[in-house]
Amino acid sequence: MKNARLGSLEVSRIGLGAMTMAGTYTSEGALDNAESIRTIHRALDLGVTHIDTAEIYGPFLSEEIVGQAVKGRRDQVRIATKFGLVSHSGGGPGVVDSSAANVKAAVEGSLKRLGTDHIDLYYQHRIDRNTPIEETAGAVADLITEGKVLHFGLSEASPETIRRAHAVQPVSALQTEYSLWTRDVEAEILPLLRGLGIGFVPYSPLGHGLLTGQIRSVDDFADDDWRKTNPRFTGGNFRRNLAIVDEVKAIGAEIGATPAQTALAWLLTRGIDIAPIPGTRRVSRVEENTAADGIALTRDQLERLNALRPAAGERHDEANMASIDS
Repeated sequence: MKNARLGSLEVSRIGLGAMTMAGTYTSEGALDNAESIRTIHRALDLGVTHIDTAEIYGPFLSEEIVGQAVKGRRDQVRIATKFGLVSHSGGGPGVVDSSAANVKAAVEGSLKRLGTDHIDLYYQHRIDRNTPIEETAGAVADLITEGKVLHFGLSEASPETIRRAHAVQPVSALQTEYSLWTRDVEAEILPLLRGLGIGFVPYSPLGHGLLTGQIRSVDDFADDDWRKTNPRFTGGNFRRNLAIVDEVKAIGAEIGATPAQTALAWLLTRGIDIAPIPGTRRVSRVEENTAADGIALTRDQLERLNALRPAAGERHDEANMASIDS
């Protein structure tokens, strides 16, 4: 598989997101940790060197699974994880805390669960409005000096925050949603990152599953699936957004690719500093996703994909949009 560069960090240009391994779309009783571990092993066999997780996923379960899966193969993978949505001073999961003390407490737990002595890419998961970004960046800088962290990342950060953090500790990667139905970053974020030499890691590159072409009705979702309240999956927005999927599916049929492969192939044309992390907990899906590395789109097909109208509806509900730095 070809590689991408996130600052000075080199990773496979298609990674693996481990969020769903902790049950983000599925009730915990339906999880199969053994299958998740097999999925990670298969990803490594296929050349994936970039696995993304976070302490809040589970919480903690996703990191534990990744740690078990990479045991004995640590030198084959770059592990990215995130801090800041678990307070270790008593607040617990869901409490935003990127204070220096919390960052330094969080890294110890992540290192233990991941079974490693260093984290390749350590992200602030969401901006903490009660802690100056300079304090957070400084704490990560200390961890880099200690060798516990190799690279610093931000997730869902605004241009101003990126600049301020980068002035304290160089940022290697920004993680934000980006796909054929979420292209907001193209206006300001991507040019800024490229000017600063920061790589970009798109999460949800398959539109929370919609761009796989497998979802035609939200009635198939479990009652606790958060997509049931996501504006892009509700009412008229959902019906309009299916038109995006239909065009992706049509283009994929022309080249013998699935809709997911077509959507990922488009994303890979956006630059060698972009490394999407499609999430899955199934071997069959990781095989499908990684095959997008070998798909070539024609100029006409790229133009048709570029011309798709933006998705209808906000990309998150009101509460989640409020947590995004803007």
